[in-house]
Amino acid sequence: MLETVNIILNLVLAITIIAGGWFAVQKNINLTTPILKISVGLVQSVLVVSGVIIATHLLQKLFKKVTKSKADLITAVTTVLVLGAITTVFLYLKDVPAFDDYLYDNLEMLSFLVLFVTFFTFLFLGTPISVGLAISGLMTLGLQIDVHNLVATTGEKLFSGLDSFGFLALPFFILAGNIMNQGGIAERLITLAMLFGKRIPGNLWQTNIVANMMFGSLSGSAIASSSAIGGIMTPMAKAKNYNMPFTTAVNAASSICGMLIPPTGVFIVYSLITGGSASIAALFLAGYVPGIIMGVSVMIVAYIYARKHNYPVDDTNHTAYEVGIIVWRAVPSLFLIVVVIGGIIGGIFTAIEASGIAVAYSLVLSIVYKNITWKSLVSIVSNSAINSSVILFLIACSGLMSWSMTFASIPDTIGNFLIQISDNKYTILLLINLTLLLVGVFMDMSPAVLIFTPILYPVVTGLGIDPVHFGIIIVYNLSMGIVTPPVGTVLFVSCNIAGEKITNVIKPLLPIFLVQLIGLLLITFFPAISLTLPKFFGLL
Repeated sequence: MLETVNIILNLVLAITIIAGGWFAVQKNINLTTPILKISVGLVQSVLVVSGVIIATHLLQKLFKKVTKSKADLITAVTTVLVLGAITTVFLYLKDVPAFDDYLYDNLEMLSFLVLFVTFFTFLFLGTPISVGLAISGLMTLGLQIDVHNLVATTGEKLFSGLDSFGFLALPFFILAGNIMNQGGIAERLITLAMLFGKRIPGNLWQTNIVANMMFGSLSGSAIASSSAIGGIMTPMAKAKNYNMPFTTAVNAASSICGMLIPPTGVFIVYSLITGGSASIAALFLAGYVPGIIMGVSVMIVAYIYARKHNYPVDDTNHTAYEVGIIVWRAVPSLFLIVVVIGGIIGGIFTAIEASGIAVAYSLVLSIVYKNITWKSLVSIVSNSAINSSVILFLIACSGLMSWSMTFASIPDTIGNFLIQISDNKYTILLLINLTLLLVGVFMDMSPAVLIFTPILYPVVTGLGIDPVHFGIIIVYNLSMGIVTPPVGTVLFVSCNIAGEKITNVIKPLLPIFLVQLIGLLLITFFPAISLTLPKFFGLL
C-alpha cells in the first residue's frame, strides 16, 4: 500500500518538474549562454525530458500494481482524492481574508511546521528523501506563492540548484573511487598496513584501521572502504579466531575516516552550499588531522581490548627486500593523494580538475595492475553514473527546500532561538553537536548536510566561527551517524560482510563511539586542530 502511495507522490513531483521545466523553456528560450551562445531554454529542456522519463517509468509501475491488486487500485484512487482535497481546501483558504491575515502574522511558525512535519511524514511513509525534500519545499512555498508561479519557480530552482561548475567534481570522484575499489588497490594497502601494526596486540584490527584510513582517503567513500577492506580482513580475522562482533565494529567505525581525510565529495558539497566561503582546498587540508583523530580513536579502543584479552602480536620477520617490495607495490596508489592534494594546494589545478586527474590516474593504475577489464569498466562507469545521478538529484531537490527555508526566514528564526538560549559560541556548538548526532542516527549524511548546513551556517558564522571549522564539525558528526542504526548504511555493509547481527555489534561499538566523541569535543573547542594546516599553506 505504501509503495503505491509513494509512486503517486513521485508522479506528482515528476509532473511538477515537467510543467516547471516547460515554463522555464518558454521564459528563457531567447536567452543565450555567454560563451557558447546556446539557448538557455534549450538547456533547461532537460527538466522536461527528465520529468517525462520519470513519469513514464512511474506510470508503468503504477499500472502494473493497480491491475494486479484491487487493494492497490483503491489505495491509488484514495491517495489521488486526498491530495486533490488537500489542494482544493488550501486554495480555498488562501482566498479567505481571515486566513490570509493569520498566515501573514504567523508565516515563520507555519512555514517551519509545514516544512518539517511534511518532510518527516514522508520519511515515515518511506518516500525517497529527495522527493520528500522537494514536495516539502513546494508545500512551504505554497503558503506564499500562487500555484502558477510555484510551478514555474520549481523548474527554475531545480535547474539552478545544479547550475554550478563545482558539481562536476562529484561524479568524477565517485568514478575514481569505484575504479580503485575494483582495481586491486585495497590488497596492496592492506599489505602495507600490516607492516605498521604487526607488533601491536590485535594487529589485524590495527591493520584494518590503517588500511581503511588509506583506502578511504583514496576512494572518499566509507561504504567502498568498509566493503573493500572488510572483505579482505574479515576472513583473515575469522581464521585467527578474532572476536567477530568487535572486528565488525572496528571495520565500520574506521571506514568513516575517509569522509574526513581528503579528497572527499562531502566537502565539495559543503563548500558549494556555503557559496565558496569555505574553499574546497582549505576543507581538504582541514580534514586530515580530524580524520586521523577519528582513526586513532578506534586504534586506542582496539589496543585496550586486545591487551585485555591477550591477543598475540605478529612476530613474522620481513627482510629489507620484502619490506621494500611491499612499500613499492603500495606507493603508486598512495601517490594519488600527493598528485591530487599537492596539485590543488600548489595551484596547478582546481579541485574540479583534480577529480578528472584522479579518474585518469586510478584508471591507468588499475590497467597496470591488470585488475580491470573492458566489461568491468563498463559496469563501473554505469554504476558511477547511477550513483552520481542519485546524489545530484538529491542536491537539486534539497536546493528547492533550502530556498523555501530562506524565503520563509526559517534559518533566521532558528538562529534567534539558539541565541536566546545562549550567546556563547561554545554552548551553541555543543547544542549543534547534540542535534547533529541525533540527526545522524535517523538520516544519511548527504541529505543531512544538504538540509542542516543552510539552517546552521548563518548561526555559526554570525558567532564568528570559521566556515572551514564548522564544515569539519558537521562532517565529523554526521560521519558517526552512518555507523549507527537504524540508518547506518556502513554498519549494515560491515555486518553483511562479516555475517554478524547488528545487535551483536552495538556493544563493542559503544566504547569506540565514546572515544570518538572525545575527539569531536577536542575538534569543536580547539579550532586550531582543524585550521592549522590550511593556515600554514595560506588558504585561510
